[in-house]
Amino acid sequence: MSGANASPTGRSREVLRIEHGSDPPVLPIPLLTTIYNATPVTVRHWISNSGGCVMKRLLIYALALSAGTLLAQKPVAGKLRNSIGMDFVKIAPGEFMMGCSRDDKECNPDENPRHRIQITKAFEIGKYEVTQAQWVAVMKSNPSSNKSDTRPVETVSKLEAQDFIAKLNAMNDGYRYRLPTEAEWEYAARAGSESPYSGPLGQVAWYAANSEDETHPVGLKNPNAWGLYDTQGNVREWVSDFYTANYYSNSPAVDPTGPEFGARGGRGGPGGGQGPGGPGGRGGRGGQQGGNPPPAFPPEPPPGATQQQQIDTLRLQVQQLQQEIQLLRNQINGGPPRGGPGGLGRGGGQGPAVIGPNGDLIDPLDGLPTGLPVVRGGGWDQSGAFQRVSARYSYYGPTLRVSDIGFRVVRQPVAQ
Repeated sequence: MSGANASPTGRSREVLRIEHGSDPPVLPIPLLTTIYNATPVTVRHWISNSGGCVMKRLLIYALALSAGTLLAQKPVAGKLRNSIGMDFVKIAPGEFMMGCSRDDKECNPDENPRHRIQITKAFEIGKYEVTQAQWVAVMKSNPSSNKSDTRPVETVSKLEAQDFIAKLNAMNDGYRYRLPTEAEWEYAARAGSESPYSGPLGQVAWYAANSEDETHPVGLKNPNAWGLYDTQGNVREWVSDFYTANYYSNSPAVDPTGPEFGARGGRGGPGGGQGPGGPGGRGGRGGQQGGNPPPAFPPEPPPGATQQQQIDTLRLQVQQLQQEIQLLRNQINGGPPRGGPGGLGRGGGQGPAVIGPNGDLIDPLDGLPTGLPVVRGGGWDQSGAFQRVSARYSYYGPTLRVSDIGFRVVRQPVAQ
């Protein structure tokens, strides 16, 4: 399958038209197949041998309408798309070797030791990185530096990604959405392979050698063996774990979720311990200088606001105050911190976490304990070595925004 056909906008247009006056309904082939398979054998036989074309058309049309109604009332078994057009791939439970790939000479210390991990529950993971159109459908704004509906959303912090996910969950569509764990991400990205890459790099990834210094629409490169696109290149992706440099030495072997919140980062900071690169990408909102000035007055909840609306408003107020604090810090310190060797330009959004009196990591914006977030997958602005499936990145804090970091989501049925 070609890259263009694999993209969300390259769907098959094969349909069957049934004459009905001047406005024939257009029915997809899969729907007609479902209708035909659900029709009793005796009725199928009568339709095939009937000489009454009008009756035949009326019967097929009635069956189509009734089947369409039934399909609209409940999800079709195996349906892997939600109401805002996010496609998912179902991942079965299994085992894999996590960490440095066999014979990979580029590995950093925090990718070792290589260790066996068991994933015990099936999950569905985004076939593509979350697009800007999907973000706007939920959040009603677009923070991305390289704007296009079909490109991955970027310049979003981990907290903002989690806010997006909270709003998805509020839709109550029968699934619980979340960020993937680091282990789930690598399990799905490897897709049964022990190689550092899911294929020839230029065929599977947008990276420094071919990206022309920008993101690209999702799904244009070849997928991995399990049908996931852009797990390497385009944008790096937030995962749910916090970071410690030696976590692989004591990670649980079954369904690991990362170290406890607030765990010490060891030699963490930008680049993940000994790992590659500080924050790449252009700055946060406002381009190279990182961050738009916040509104003069934080919004107030609307009259009669629900509890969730009040929570969302408070969260936004906190984010705006944090941005204002950071702007003042930037004015004092001469701008936000520069990116490390892994990417281009300036990082966005906030300064490095600091070590508190008890050894805990402290977010410099609000003074509260935090953990170093983990980012996986390479970005459009990084060289080939940074695209390896085992490469790990840890960053300044959960409010960092840069233009080469986005995310994809996992979902599981609420009952699971």
